[in-house]
Amino acid sequence: MTNDDVDTPASDGTCSCPDDAASTSSRRSFLRNAAAITGGAVATSVFGDTFRQAAYGQSAGGNVMVVLSLRGGADGLSMVVPHGDRHYYAQRPRIAIPKKPLLFKDELFGLHPQFAPLSSMWKNNRFAVVHAVGLPQPNRSHFSAIEEIEDADLGSPARVGWINRLVGLDSNRSSLQAVSVGDGVMPTSLYGGQPTLSIESVEDVSLSGAQQRADTRRARRAALAQVWNSSRSPLASGARASLATTSTLSDTLSHGYRPAHGARYPVGSLGDAFKDTARLIKARVGVEVVTLDHGTWDMHSHLGTLTAGGNTSMRGMVGTLSNALAAFFKDLGVTGNRVTLVTVTEFGRRLRENGSAGLDHGWANATLVLGAGVRGGAYYGRWPGLADAALVDGDLQVTTDYRSIISEVMLKRFNVTSSKVFPGFIPRPVGVMR
Repeated sequence: MTNDDVDTPASDGTCSCPDDAASTSSRRSFLRNAAAITGGAVATSVFGDTFRQAAYGQSAGGNVMVVLSLRGGADGLSMVVPHGDRHYYAQRPRIAIPKKPLLFKDELFGLHPQFAPLSSMWKNNRFAVVHAVGLPQPNRSHFSAIEEIEDADLGSPARVGWINRLVGLDSNRSSLQAVSVGDGVMPTSLYGGQPTLSIESVEDVSLSGAQQRADTRRARRAALAQVWNSSRSPLASGARASLATTSTLSDTLSHGYRPAHGARYPVGSLGDAFKDTARLIKARVGVEVVTLDHGTWDMHSHLGTLTAGGNTSMRGMVGTLSNALAAFFKDLGVTGNRVTLVTVTEFGRRLRENGSAGLDHGWANATLVLGAGVRGGAYYGRWPGLADAALVDGDLQVTTDYRSIISEVMLKRFNVTSSKVFPGFIPRPVGVMR
């Protein structure tokens, strides 16, 4: 990758990334044209700037993986601070997180203080971190980096995402394997040959047309089933899927929801998305994989400190994230014993702060792993160090391929080997899962 390919900040510190602004529209255009041929395993919801997708599988009470994408390139060095590496403080004189208030410090790392709502999960060994994680090669383009992460099949011309490949291992082909909810854009990870369904809201799932009395609706449904059940046309396949999906989701998710166990989600898109996801998982309609797509972590300027910065600063973003995660697992209760959450982001940030008290696009980042099966209360990964000789063009070096973490989750929680989902990739042991 040449320097000409690297996105740079504008003089006022704002991001002038050429593909950042165009990425959403580009993906919308591509996926809109592909909609006619894609099939399911995907459920997409939009909550403000947070997109939620769910892949539905055969088991109604099995394990669930939640993949939370921190869009924009989150700075792992601010979230999981390498306080034991002196180069961190030398390169970030204005924005480094002080050592003293860090949570759960060992000799090298400590968590950002805004992770305090997750303290009980860390102490109960249900929250862990893997540092120096990322793509095998640097890629500082928002759109191409996240597409590479979601496709996870380097060099292949096939347009099939890794989650679509995962769900494709299930022999079930119900329309509930993949449902799109809301106006969200299907990520590359979910695109592929498995059947898909798109709806605006789980509470609005119904057959089109006037909504008559219950007995009239039943008669109408029976008549439609009689018309389409024996047909083998593509249109009939869609009609049968609609009948099955509206029957299941409208009855299960059409009523109001109140979080359990006193869980209080933060106000805003991320809290709404996690609340709806907890509701979806607890409904036991067969969800296996849920992806949440949340921004904006692209902090080229004014990253903030522990005492300065608003909701979109690092302090504000980590606080919202932590509160949403804590509420989610509290809401799930015992259901959380089958839910594992993993974070991804397209890239980390550079070690050195820029002239706008922010950080430009980098390489390695930190991955958070929470929930069922996690060997929590610990930091994982090989730390390459932050000395000049250890950096790659000013970036923290990747020592753990993100696919190794996901592979470990799939193996331990779904008994699925990585070769079936990440073609040609040989994972290395991480140790973060039991």
